[in-house]
Formats: sequence, C-alpha cells, structure tokens
Amino acid sequence: MNWYITVLKKYAVFSGRARRSEYWFFVLFNIIVSFVLGFIDGFVGLGDPAAGVGLLSTVYALAVLIPSIAVGVRRLHDTNRSGWWLLISLIPLIGAIVLIVFFVLDSQPGENRFGPNPKGM
Repeated sequence: MNWYITVLKKYAVFSGRARRSEYWFFVLFNIIVSFVLGFIDGFVGLGDPAAGVGLLSTVYALAVLIPSIAVGVRRLHDTNRSGWWLLISLIPLIGAIVLIVFFVLDSQPGENRFGPNPKGM
C-alpha cells in the first residue's frame, strides 16, 4: 500500500527514477481496485454490460491515468531509457511485450542521466 501512496504523492512527477517494486506494486493495486470496482459496477447496475464499462471503474481509471504514465516514465528512467519509450505501446502486442520486458529489467547500477539509483547503491 505504501508504494501505491508514494506513486499518488508523485502524481505528475515525470523526472527521477522508480524501482521495480514501486511500479509493480502500483500495477497490482490498480488491478485489484479495478476488479473490485468492476464487480461493484456490475452488482449495483452502474455499468453497461454490453460495452464492458462502469461508472466507478471509468472514474477510477481517469483518476490514475496520469500517475500511471508518470510511474511508467520513471520506471523507464531507472533502466536508462527515455520516457518516450511508452509510445511503443501504441504498436499492438509487440509494443506491450517490449514495455513489459523494460519494466521487468533491473535498475541501472549507480547514477544515470535521470538521477541517482533509488536503491541507494
């Protein structure tokens, strides 16, 4: 939960670096919250089952859109890549696979052009 709060506190901070744990715990928490909100949308009737969207899920997705992009950029910075690499996700399937590989890679040891190593090494 701390990683999630940390990312939200850095709501639109696109500079610096983010550890793997910060990124992946944020993603995990987002998946859990989205699933629960989707269930609530369906149970209460706030969604459109044909379209697969619900009111609560949509509001939550819009609320965490900028923090999600920001933590993704910081995670790419940690692997010494520009945040512009996020645009590769626009390429169907291959872009997502490439980004997952980048997000799973370990931090670049020491300081890089985006700042000091968040691991403190």
